[in-house]
Amino acid sequence: MSVTDEVLHYRRLRAPQEDRGVFWDPPPGAIEDRLLENLRRRTDPSSPIAEAYDRYDSQGRSLKDLADQARREFLKAATDYTSSYADSSLVHTATDPTVPLILTGHQPQLFHPGVWCKNFAAAGLAARYGGVAIHLIIDSDVCKGRAVRVPGGTVARPFVRALPLDKALRQDEGLSIPYEELAIRDTETFDTFGHRAVELLQPLVAEPLLADFWPHVVARRQKTDRLGLCLAQARHQLEADWGLVSLEVPQSHMCGLAAFRWFTCHLLAQLPRLVEIYNTSLADYRRAHRIRSAAHPVPDLAMDQRWLEAPFWIWTAEHPVRRRLFVQQQQDMLLLSDRSQVTLSLPLAADQEAEAAVARLMEMEQAGVKLRPRALVTTMFARLLLGDLFIHGIGGAKYDQLTDLLIERFFGFSPPHFLTLSGTLRLPILHARTTVDQLHELKQQFRRLKYHPERFLPAGVGSGVERPDGWVAHKRRWVMTPQTAENARRRYLEIRRSNEALRGWVSDVVRRLQDELQETRVALRGESILSSREYPFCFFPAAILQDYLLDILPQRL
Repeated sequence: MSVTDEVLHYRRLRAPQEDRGVFWDPPPGAIEDRLLENLRRRTDPSSPIAEAYDRYDSQGRSLKDLADQARREFLKAATDYTSSYADSSLVHTATDPTVPLILTGHQPQLFHPGVWCKNFAAAGLAARYGGVAIHLIIDSDVCKGRAVRVPGGTVARPFVRALPLDKALRQDEGLSIPYEELAIRDTETFDTFGHRAVELLQPLVAEPLLADFWPHVVARRQKTDRLGLCLAQARHQLEADWGLVSLEVPQSHMCGLAAFRWFTCHLLAQLPRLVEIYNTSLADYRRAHRIRSAAHPVPDLAMDQRWLEAPFWIWTAEHPVRRRLFVQQQQDMLLLSDRSQVTLSLPLAADQEAEAAVARLMEMEQAGVKLRPRALVTTMFARLLLGDLFIHGIGGAKYDQLTDLLIERFFGFSPPHFLTLSGTLRLPILHARTTVDQLHELKQQFRRLKYHPERFLPAGVGSGVERPDGWVAHKRRWVMTPQTAENARRRYLEIRRSNEALRGWVSDVVRRLQDELQETRVALRGESILSSREYPFCFFPAAILQDYLLDILPQRL
């Protein structure tokens, strides 16, 4: 089965519902084969993919040459960045080209343990196969809010409160500021978040990690004013304290690599072909997955007369609001614009080498112009040129089924394998579980009570026509009477009259079911709070996290 066939065949990817559950795709037993096959693609000169890398021309350079440079630069950038706040000496420099690089990535948030497990799996795989684990901090994504949902109250009456991490943005600033530009506005609010959140949590969770973790976040705030980096660096330091050996690097640093700038120039130079493949692949993906929305999984790239939308974001340091990038070819020059405030020129055409354009991109960056890839291009670059195995969560895996199509159709060879991993860990709050199935069962009982009240009659309630037994017999007689055009209405009315009369003898059952239904609805609202899998990792006790995460990778693969 080709990559196209696989992608256009619907596959269900769903996070585990059970507490402490783990979802792997492929199963753990197949991970080693996938990793080794990816390594052979890169290191075995006789492999068809290695030959394709050597033949593929990216504006005057082979993809193999570009990948070798990208890998060297990426390792140095990750080592330099990690060394700025942690000890990276335990991570070797991986100059041996056969050493595997295991990559993950996520926004610099207080994510839940089901996301965090990717970092532990990456570090475990790197340790097992003598490689290096690198986490890519996706700081080009926008921060959708500066508050964190914190559960509080009691088991009987829980609630969730949106607790601010920082002073909220003004409405006119919008929600399009990327993490890369997101500075902490109110240090007092930020510094006291841990104490305020622990006060809310502790009636439900006795020893949340947050109490010990937040002082480390505050310590990072004294070194950088970037909200996302404070969270990410403190979290990475905690991972090291727990024995993980890994590197991290922001996506913005990756975009500063000369190899990435060259890759960007190649995509921009070939943009007409890329846009056609991108939009066609999206249409095929939506059709196969029966997606009607034009915005999912991502919107089409726009074509407006001579302007083509590129799969990149653009903004400036002066006005750090993320906007779409549009490109127009003018002879041997590309115009780059947000169609609003910024228009720049790039010396590049489809048949030109990219050296001058790469230098121009560096000048633009130094002048405060930020060009950042969208999700599909980020993982395309990471999987093709940087790493040997990328570990996605559920959301990223769905996106990258589309990336697989783009790689095969644009570059002309099959993409490397990736791994999907997600988990579910619930807060250790003892309570009686309530499920939607219980609510459905009560509703079914109500339905049965409405149409079959005779099944709920208490024993010994008498007989006769004005007694329930008489109404039961009356109803049975009409139910057994075959329906005809002449008797249909009367038959219906007599059965309904019987049911209404019988319900008078089951009023206690009605009240009991109504009470149970109300209690179950209240309990379900509480259940959605107490059993959510979305709470940040630092809300959990350290011992529970370690027990779950440190053994996330099976001993045998």
